[in-house]
Amino acid sequence: MPSVLITGCSSGIGRALADAFKTAGYQVWATARKSEDVATLNAAGFTGVQLDVNDSAALERLAGEIDQQGGLDVLINNAGYGAMGPLLDGGVEAMQRQFETNVFAVVGVTRALFPALRRNKGLVVNIGSVSGVLVTPFAGAYCASKAAVHALSEALRLELAPFDIQLMEVQPGAIASSFAKNASHEAEQLISEQSPWWPLRDAIRARAKASQGNPTPATDFARDLLRAAQQPNPPRLLRLGNGSRAMPLMAWLLPKGFLDNRLKQRFGLNRKL
Repeated sequence: MPSVLITGCSSGIGRALADAFKTAGYQVWATARKSEDVATLNAAGFTGVQLDVNDSAALERLAGEIDQQGGLDVLINNAGYGAMGPLLDGGVEAMQRQFETNVFAVVGVTRALFPALRRNKGLVVNIGSVSGVLVTPFAGAYCASKAAVHALSEALRLELAPFDIQLMEVQPGAIASSFAKNASHEAEQLISEQSPWWPLRDAIRARAKASQGNPTPATDFARDLLRAAQQPNPPRLLRLGNGSRAMPLMAWLLPKGFLDNRLKQRFGLNRKL
């Protein structure tokens, strides 16, 4: 039986992926941070694992257990969240938290599971975002983290090749999930009357919810990703979901000044504060 480890399976994309791979006959190692979510995953027939992707000791223990049970065929680095709000309001501390989970953990998890992947000549799937291609205001930390995921995926693909480990980067567009709810919560932590951007609070809130504008169902996303992952030669880059092709095309084709003006207008940044 082939095996897959998916991080961030408590809901949304992660849970949909776990369901899709289980239905396809995989042993699914499904991780989540909260014990109650792990219990739910175990009850659904997955091998639920409580895991903070930034906990190196826990990662080493999990990697050893997986290796003892026959290695790993697919690793999906899905865990992540969106830090929303003005970059200068969040500052360095918010950037560090964002990169720890969205970027550093991708390297940490893959590094820990490298022996298990090498044993089975497996596949690494990194979940990026079109937000790493078309950068928008009030999501600077998140956009930067996903741009970093793209860059490290390009490097890792080449570095893993001698070991017959493949890598596929996935850049979702709008996918139905709890991302917007969590992003809105993050934004509310920064929105304050003391902020210079207080007059634009509605625009900040709108950006946090933008991913749920006509979203693609998570089940459709998971089905298409599974199909790509099962190919003998998975694509280097896979874009799925509403806006996943249009947004990068806009970033590539539209003059930068024109795009800047449209984004300023969209988020109320075309007036003086």
